[in-house]
Amino acid sequence: MEENRQALTEGKILLVWLFLFVVLVLLPSMFRVSLGISHIYVKILIKTLEWATLQIEKGVKMQKALALENLISNGIIQREETSMEKEMAGHHREYFHLGDVMYFAKKACEAVAEDEVTRRFSSEELLSWNLLSRTNANFHCVSWQLTVVWIIGILIRYCLLMPFRICLAFFSILLLISANTVVGQFPNGRVKCWLSNQVQMTCAALGIRCLSGLVQFHNRKNRPRKGGICVANHTSPVDVLILASDGCYSLVGQVHGGLLGLIQKSCMQTTQHVLFERSEMKDRHLVRKKIREHIEDKAKLPILIFPEGTCVNNTSVMMFKKGSFEVGGTIHPVAIKYDPRFGDAFWNSTKYSMMTYTFNVMTSWAIVCNVWYLPPMVKEEEEDAIHFANRVKAVIAARGGMSILPWDGGLKRKKVKESFKEEQQKKYCQIVTENGSVGNGNVY
Repeated sequence: MEENRQALTEGKILLVWLFLFVVLVLLPSMFRVSLGISHIYVKILIKTLEWATLQIEKGVKMQKALALENLISNGIIQREETSMEKEMAGHHREYFHLGDVMYFAKKACEAVAEDEVTRRFSSEELLSWNLLSRTNANFHCVSWQLTVVWIIGILIRYCLLMPFRICLAFFSILLLISANTVVGQFPNGRVKCWLSNQVQMTCAALGIRCLSGLVQFHNRKNRPRKGGICVANHTSPVDVLILASDGCYSLVGQVHGGLLGLIQKSCMQTTQHVLFERSEMKDRHLVRKKIREHIEDKAKLPILIFPEGTCVNNTSVMMFKKGSFEVGGTIHPVAIKYDPRFGDAFWNSTKYSMMTYTFNVMTSWAIVCNVWYLPPMVKEEEEDAIHFANRVKAVIAARGGMSILPWDGGLKRKKVKESFKEEQQKKYCQIVTENGSVGNGNVY
């Protein structure tokens, strides 16, 4: 009798938890409404971090505070970016100066000391500690009050938030695979298309809730439309979840195996993505051809592309590869900017595996970001793909408050191309020989 009562009690508790899960998590995700819980949670975090900052300021002496300010600044020496021509202005350009070597030596030393490219592939530095032990300097020993709050924060993140987030993540993946399998059995038509869109957006919204995400979308009237190409700056794999939670897209990518491959196959049953084998990804003409064929069909979902080709640390926008801008069609720019105070969304794939990155994100306070849909853009007459890509990049960077870098994100794993070195050599040669008198002057 007691066993039956205990089983009945446990069943009631399970039903209560299931009801709360459906009401507080599943239904808001399906209808894409917010109950305000995330906003309250983030406001509490802001107040807590402000209090922690005051504690640090009181506990750290003025001398140490000044040293800290220098240590956790943006990290890049502030110097004006001037061209080679301006740097060498005032010199006699009729012949080669041995002193010109010092210009290149200075540039080389600056690059070795603080390279503006490689710094974009490390976590964004914060002006204050956010109570995460892996972020910047740790100040949990400044005062006993701060130590207590830091310990409580660890218990909340690792013992409360992380288990819930992991369970919700597994549920989201199972729901995505099973729902796509069921919807995939429907005949092609409006019903199947509508159900597929609802499944994608619901599962993406659940994925955002796995990270206690709070996303603010701006200018929804500019959301990408069918038959277009959506391009955005790239910070994290979470970018895809964020955009997919507010609209449906076709993705361009490589065919994978394992769990990711299983998810890809289930999604292909309901949505037409542009996927390539590893060998096909190197064939740029084939990639452009498939993308062009996709956007020519105005009934298909817009394609989501990250032209940088790699993740950048939320401070800059690097070179956009021109392939996405050669196929024609309407470009829908989107700017994504994360708030680094609550967690580091940047994925440094050269340092962390996907599992390590996922663990770090799931044990952060939250993922908070803003998304701006920008007005659609088309390539102007007599404008080549490179200039069009730079124009789109400049609009995204300006809206997101990020700096613009002309460098290829491929430098994250590769060396500088020989063509770039040759370009600098030619530029210097033109400066020296502009009067056509090279070799006629003296060499100092």
